[in-house]
Amino acid sequence: MSAERRVGSSGLLVSAVGLGCNNFGRAGTATETLQGTVQVLDAAIDHGVTFLDTADMYGKDPGLSETLMGEALDGRRDRVVLATKFGYPSADMGYDFPAGFGSRRYIRKAVEESLRRLRTDWIDLYQLHWPDPLTPIEETLDALDDLVREGKIRYFGHSNFSGWQIAEAELRAERSAHFISSQNQYSLLSRAAEREVLPAVNRFGLGFFPFFPLHNGLLTGKFTRDGGPAQSRIMRTRAYLWEDAPWDALDAYREFCEERGISMLEATFGWLLAQPGVASVIAGATSAEQIEANARAGAAWTPTAADVAAIDALFPLPADPAV
Repeated sequence: MSAERRVGSSGLLVSAVGLGCNNFGRAGTATETLQGTVQVLDAAIDHGVTFLDTADMYGKDPGLSETLMGEALDGRRDRVVLATKFGYPSADMGYDFPAGFGSRRYIRKAVEESLRRLRTDWIDLYQLHWPDPLTPIEETLDALDDLVREGKIRYFGHSNFSGWQIAEAELRAERSAHFISSQNQYSLLSRAAEREVLPAVNRFGLGFFPFFPLHNGLLTGKFTRDGGPAQSRIMRTRAYLWEDAPWDALDAYREFCEERGISMLEATFGWLLAQPGVASVIAGATSAEQIEANARAGAAWTPTAADVAAIDALFPLPADPAV
């Protein structure tokens, strides 16, 4: 079972290991269909991975991930904490009006459509998928606050905000509730969030959700400099990630894990969950076996401060290119 953790200073509790649902409805995956989605969600609930994170644009057709989840969760909605996102710049959701995706009008349309697809009366965490350069953040906050008051959402967060955007949103939230969470890319192989995002998250008491925490599988231990699973997404469509990986550091990381009798997957979850502000590690899965492995890894190992420092030294934060 995955332990529960508080999201920042809010009252929302989520499982320490979360499930990224971007594979539901994705073409060419085992979870492209309802049957595959049901199998993964069954396993997730059985293993206590109850924080489910999706978005309205996920799936081979926009909305398909939410639609499959709504069917698969029928009758057990109250057993999960359901998060979704709205407002991705390049996603055509079929709305027949031009507006900034952070605008009151857009948010009203988007939330009703997500509620319908998810077959639920409320969304636990509703997240702005990308900063909207066209709409004042005050309007976005006011619109989201109205949804909280109406009971359509419980809390709201954002994704892909920079450090200054996180700070601006907090300073502008004078008449409304605040964002409670931030979701950004973060892993041992992608640590740029440590420069500005994580300091801002911790300064303002937000919870942090890293996406791509396993860096497309490179931090699971399944890959070596000689290759990896032939049917994995990396080897099929993203071989450049394997080819360009820092294999000297990854080999040293494997030795670190072997010396402590833990798997690389366990070490990766342990390191992430030890970072200040991290509320849940959202990892994707397309099989029940992956769910079980992630759930066990998330509870298997708690690193000491020395362990964290040793891992940090293997994957140092690159110099800031802006300096």
